[in-house]
Amino acid sequence: MFIQTESTPNPATLKFLPGQTVLEAGTADFPSSEAAKASPLATRLFAITGVSGVFFGNDFVTVTKSESTEWDHIKPAILGAIMEHFQSGAAIMDGPQASAHGDNHATEDTEIVNQIKELLDTRVRPAVAQDGGDITFHGFERGIVYLHMQGACAGCPSSTLTLKMGIENLLRHYIPEVLEVRPVAA
Repeated sequence: MFIQTESTPNPATLKFLPGQTVLEAGTADFPSSEAAKASPLATRLFAITGVSGVFFGNDFVTVTKSESTEWDHIKPAILGAIMEHFQSGAAIMDGPQASAHGDNHATEDTEIVNQIKELLDTRVRPAVAQDGGDITFHGFERGIVYLHMQGACAGCPSSTLTLKMGIENLLRHYIPEVLEVRPVAA
């Protein structure tokens, strides 16, 4: 098994590509070792000193390190843990995967919300996944779209620019009712 690694715009996060499916559908975000209990692979990765976050996409795993840790010190252990897990045949997740979609919106905004979700799914999420992250919709209220950034996008120095200049401009261009985009914490 050969695992490729890619850098992300977030210097604290690396993207690992095992060459096979990680999650059949959706994504899974583990911002702490407590949250990782739902996944044997995430639990294995958090056992490595210096790992501070784990995120799964369809065909990748992103790992975030603590500020005081150097990639040179933990990257071999991460590669080993991912390889061992896939070779063992163990499940990636225990039980059903929880979705992180909050959907706080009024019923009269349903059409607008559907348009927002469609643009996020077709234009934004594929681009963000290439950087090792995901963005989930959390609500639309009074012209403001609330989004949650995950994986490599969480804590990325360019995430504010991505939200404001990229996603906000895209949504405002196609949906005049959108006035602003704001990040939310999980």
